[in-house]
Amino acid sequence: MTDLEGHIATLMGQRVRGLHALHGGDLSDVFAVTLEDGHHLAAKTGPLVEQEATMLRAMADAGAQAPGVLAVDCNLMALEWLDETAASAAGWADLGHVLRALHDTTGAHYGWSADYAFGPATIRNTPDDDWPAFWAQNRLLALLPRDAGLARRLETLAAHLPDRLPHRPAPVLLHGDLWAGNVLFSGPKAWLIDPACYYGDPEVDLAMLNLFGRPDDAFDAAYGPLPAGWRDRRPIYMLWPALVHLRLFGTGYRGMVARLLDECGV
Repeated sequence: MTDLEGHIATLMGQRVRGLHALHGGDLSDVFAVTLEDGHHLAAKTGPLVEQEATMLRAMADAGAQAPGVLAVDCNLMALEWLDETAASAAGWADLGHVLRALHDTTGAHYGWSADYAFGPATIRNTPDDDWPAFWAQNRLLALLPRDAGLARRLETLAAHLPDRLPHRPAPVLLHGDLWAGNVLFSGPKAWLIDPACYYGDPEVDLAMLNLFGRPDDAFDAAYGPLPAGWRDRRPIYMLWPALVHLRLFGTGYRGMVARLLDECGV
């Protein structure tokens, strides 16, 4: 029995009959598990799984589909098993409804009760009542690149955010890392996985979802209309995940950051 099998057995109260690695993200390991009684589950390892479990439960409490947390303890989280299928128009439409349900839940402030991280990239979630200040200090300026030219342009943009972003949009519950790889389609349903939750402008999730591709038109129709001016704000919101990728994966993402700054007009 491996150490991981032993940990799962202790957590779930029965031996592991089968275990194999699944495709996962760049920053965590995910496994398919079959227990001795034949039940299937997913197991995820990592230093922040207890915080992730809190986020998954928060999304579920908001009425959004997220895998159920079966147990979590000491770098290991057990999740309900979901059979993954290819994305369909029905699945994209369901994602629109799921995300709208998530965004109907609001908080008292922007941010979250604790910081989070994507590996070495810290996600600062210090609460704030001013949205442009939150986005400047906790997102854009928190991940300034070593490239002096890009850094100066980001500092210029951050200084002008009070004129570019709404002062106090509704602080809705965000998935926080919503690209297509963090949506699990199962038949006609869409499930939100791998969150990095906090409260903020709902357009943040939509910007991320469009950064590396475009969702099916059925998603847009199901989610509903966006406030005026969203096209001007979208590259500002896309910049943060682009900066995360630049920090984590290197200069191959410099062009993306520069292009988005061009679109922001700085």
